[in-house]
Amino acid sequence: MVVSTFSRNAAAFLDRDGTICRDVHYLRKPERFELLPGVSEGVRLMNDLEVKVIVITNQSGVSRGYFTLDDLEKIHRRMIYELYKKGARIDAVYYCPHHPDDGCDCRKPRIGLLKKAERDFKLDLKRCFMVGDRELDIKTGSNAGCRSILVLSPETEKGIKADYVAPNLYDAAVLMRMMLETFQMRPLNPSLSRSY
Repeated sequence: MVVSTFSRNAAAFLDRDGTICRDVHYLRKPERFELLPGVSEGVRLMNDLEVKVIVITNQSGVSRGYFTLDDLEKIHRRMIYELYKKGARIDAVYYCPHHPDDGCDCRKPRIGLLKKAERDFKLDLKRCFMVGDRELDIKTGSNAGCRSILVLSPETEKGIKADYVAPNLYDAAVLMRMMLETFQMRPLNPSLSRSY
């Protein structure tokens, strides 16, 4: 597998709830964190592809008073540890704690968090992937110039148009490998876009 040339400056931006872990609507405690099937295998494959694995998540529960920043940090430490136990590595976690009405630049589908990751890791957003189970994840990827992969979950709305669709995170990682090896990240052919 020869991908290092094409994965340079690339990242997989992953949504958290519904993509990495079960969406329980405002996850408040680390004990309720539950990895979804295929996640550890998918993240391991992304690690093998030498792309940065970066979690991008909206967490307005902080501003709503449902949980604290300390609670959120504990949940993210649990996520990182659960993946570490399975041989998978998360390179960074970026979150927006603001309320949707705050008008911040970091809440998806705005791209403030992706731009921060771009600076921190010296990324080329055109070589990056945005992976999530909701339309706002796909819009975030489109707004940032990334390729989008829709991962299906019970929360996935019908009619979302993404560059690619995958049943789980492992299959999303396989798509990334295919693009990095075969297509060498050439401009996306619109005919490859998929609607769910």
